[in-house]
Amino acid sequence: MEKQLTERLISIRRQIHTQPELGYQEINTSKLVRKELQALNIPFIQDVAGTGVIATITKGTGPCIALRADMDALPIQEDTGLPFSSEINGKMHACGHDLHTTMLIGAATLLKEASFEGTIKLLFQPSEEGPNGDPESKTGARKIVEAGHLDDVRAALGLHVHPLMPVGRISYALGPALACTGFFTIEVLGKAAHAGAAPQLGIDAVLVAAQLVQSAQSIVSRHTSPTETAVLSFTKINGGVAPNVTADKVTIEGTIRSLNLDTYQIIIQRLQKIIDGLMTAFDAKIIFDLYYDLPGVINDKQVHSYLQNSLQQTFGENNVIETEAILAGEDFAYYSRKVPSMFYFLGAQHPANDGYFLHHPKVLFNEDCIPYGASFLANAAVDMIRTYSQA
Repeated sequence: MEKQLTERLISIRRQIHTQPELGYQEINTSKLVRKELQALNIPFIQDVAGTGVIATITKGTGPCIALRADMDALPIQEDTGLPFSSEINGKMHACGHDLHTTMLIGAATLLKEASFEGTIKLLFQPSEEGPNGDPESKTGARKIVEAGHLDDVRAALGLHVHPLMPVGRISYALGPALACTGFFTIEVLGKAAHAGAAPQLGIDAVLVAAQLVQSAQSIVSRHTSPTETAVLSFTKINGGVAPNVTADKVTIEGTIRSLNLDTYQIIIQRLQKIIDGLMTAFDAKIIFDLYYDLPGVINDKQVHSYLQNSLQQTFGENNVIETEAILAGEDFAYYSRKVPSMFYFLGAQHPANDGYFLHHPKVLFNEDCIPYGASFLANAAVDMIRTYSQA
């Protein structure tokens, strides 16, 4: 990539980084994207899934390929000390979506001059990190898919920066690559009473909550296959008002993860059965709210095979690394379950990043990854179009 373009993209990234916006609030980020597309004379539609933008580059007739970048930030107070740190209190691009958006703008610049016969859709997607108050509890990818924007797409490609992988490397897992993911809240509603003089008059929400957490530990160990990867974690619990009052309410939060969708659904069903049983046994009311429910990313082996030329051209043979699947969630899952897709992790390790991973207030990303990501997205899109044209 030319030095001038790299420098311009770094400037764009820093603009986005200083002005992070949460899901479905990416107004200024969307405006910046539209401005860059207008400068390139690339047509687009806006207000997709709220604040999203979909640009289209068409040259002749041929298959349609989609490239995706997410735009939203996280509700985290930045603590990196960067000269271009977030200027918005309590918000930070701690997951690298500023880099993803920048790389897709870079790919658009390269594709404008590339030779191919077909259509490339550039999906600048809002709200990957969760529904963020959406009335339908849907993320940006789900809304884009349900609106039909991938109906004419043959394959989709996405990248995610990895702050612990050296720049110049790229990794992937085939098949189930990222986890089916659920976040839940459980409200245990009991009845207050004097905990010393008359505990029999109450319904102890603390006791019920403790039974729930303890019983649920058997779900993965006794109701899922030992060959399937699964996790059920309770991560937060709060309740009670005084040492001598039976708690009338306890709130529990946690997460469910599995690489297999059937296993994931079994965990949810078993948790509900435990809840139903405890309500009967203790006369308590328990409300189970699975407020975030995401399928896993499926990486397509054939699509990956189509990208060998682009991978070798951009990274070299020794820097393309196959890895194990990880139990992180990514709403690219909706694209991957709509059309054959590949989702890669791109090395973005900063020399001063002291072991911090995604979603940490001190995480640093190396901007040297930008030309790698932009070039790969552009080259891969052209390779896929040519391959699908010959199929």
